[in-house]
Amino acid sequence: MCRIMFVCHGNICRSPMAEFVLKDLVKKCGRENEFVISSSATSTEEIWRGVGNPVYPPAKRELLKHGITCDGKRAVQLKLADYENYDLFICMDSANVRNATHILNGDKYGKVKKLLSYVGSGEDVADPWYTGDFETTYSDIYAGCVSLLNILT
Repeated sequence: MCRIMFVCHGNICRSPMAEFVLKDLVKKCGRENEFVISSSATSTEEIWRGVGNPVYPPAKRELLKHGITCDGKRAVQLKLADYENYDLFICMDSANVRNATHILNGDKYGKVKKLLSYVGSGEDVADPWYTGDFETTYSDIYAGCVSLLNILT
């Protein structure tokens, strides 16, 4: 069983998009029973009184354009205890790597990576919260998830 946690700042755009793209990919190849796939935030900005906000509507619409649903997903924050429960923490950008590593009290086993490193790039997945470009974000996430899955199989 491979346990993957996608990480972004608020857990309402990029990391849930990656979570549900990878879930869709593993389901399509009949391997969903081999993976635990989740996502979380490095901040609490999208979590109020212990309840996270749902996936941002434009992110949800972009997923739906590709036949992927994310119903019921709400933002959650990354926790120190997650380090022992997941094999990989796939971050969307360099700030996420820094903040996740801080929350996880380091990365002694080298579990924290950037998604686009799996396509041979040091680039960040642009945050569509700021760019408004959910198509490019989806494209980068899809490419990263396909490469990640190919490496893991």
